[in-house]
Parts: sequence; C-alpha cells; structure tokens
Amino acid sequence: MFELTLGRNGKPPAEILFIGAHCDDIEIGCGGGVLRMAREYPHATVRWLVLTSDERRASEAARSAELFLADVENKIVTIKDFRDGYLFHMGAEIKDYLEAVKMTVNPDVVFTHYGHDRHQDHRLLSELTWNTFRDHFILEYEIPKYDGGLESPNVFFPLDERDYQRKVDIVLESFDSQRDKRWFSRETFLGLMRLRGMECNAPSGYAEAFYCRKAVL
Repeated sequence: MFELTLGRNGKPPAEILFIGAHCDDIEIGCGGGVLRMAREYPHATVRWLVLTSDERRASEAARSAELFLADVENKIVTIKDFRDGYLFHMGAEIKDYLEAVKMTVNPDVVFTHYGHDRHQDHRLLSELTWNTFRDHFILEYEIPKYDGGLESPNVFFPLDERDYQRKVDIVLESFDSQRDKRWFSRETFLGLMRLRGMECNAPSGYAEAFYCRKAVL
C-alpha cells in the first residue's frame, strides 16, 4: 500500500468540504474519517453541507454534525430543505446552489457520494459535485443500503477503535428517525468498515473506503 497525506504543497488542508444528499449520509459514508481529520487538522475550516431534510431530520443532522465536529475550530454547517428523492428533478436549482457555494470556498479536498451509487439523489449530487468543483481533489464515499451497489474502492482511511466506535455511536444516537429501518444497525456499519479494513490491512482491522477518479502525485 502507498501512503498519501491530505493537503496542498506539503501543507495540511486548510479547507475541507463534505457534501451529503441526506441528513445521515456524511456520517455513514465518512464519519470515522471526519473524526480522524478533526483531530489531525483542528485548524482547518470545515464546510458541512446537507441538501435534503425536514424539520425533524434537520434537528437530528445539526446535533450529529455538532458531535462529529466537536474538535474543529472553524466549521460551517448548512442543512437545506430540498425534497428527498426528487433532486434529479431539481438539477438546475441544485447546480446553481453548488455554484454559489463554490464562490465561498476553495477546499483542499471534497467528500461526496459515489458516482455509481444506486440512489438517484446520491448519483446526481456526485455528478454535480464533479461538474462544479472541476479542479479539486474529490473523494467519493459509499453508503450501504438495501439496493446494494458496493464496488471496489481504491482509497482507504484506516481508523483506530475510538474513531470507528465513536462514529457508530453518534449515528445510532443521533438519527432516531431511522431506527425502524432494518439496515440501520451497528452490525451493518461495523461490518462494512471491517471489510474495508481487511482490504487495506488496517492495523485496527477497520477502515472507511473511497473512490478516487483523479489524483496528481
């Protein structure tokens, strides 16, 4: 395995942008990485952007983001109320919004959905992320779901026990609205991280994984 570090020109990242279609996507897709980066880069500015919500889910998401970003000094959390499941029909509006966001940030790394995710909101947001942030380093995270669609990622974030356990604790504690879904369980989240940890030979046995389309060494 080759080990790479985040940042630009030998410096740690100054800005990190997380984009999620739904209120728990960032947490499920890369919450362990968020905790790790918050500890390693506490001076970075973090932008946390969620596109769809309702009143209940927005409250859950705000609380979750607060917990995940507790160690980050500079953070901006934005939770929009676009309609869940219908982003595909609002592509122009979402594109305009992301272009407006781009005018306020210059992230060293952008985290967004996997481009071949089987959820239509996830796919669209991934496409518009690439369409908007054309000269940025983008990592696409994965979401386990009933629809399947997991593939072979090529970037791995090894996690130590405090991070992968804390990730699952926060997700399960924060999103009470999702508790009736059978896939929403500790076993699901730990199981995927264990598989990815095995694939990258993580010392703890656990990792999160991402898809990278383009990188310059």
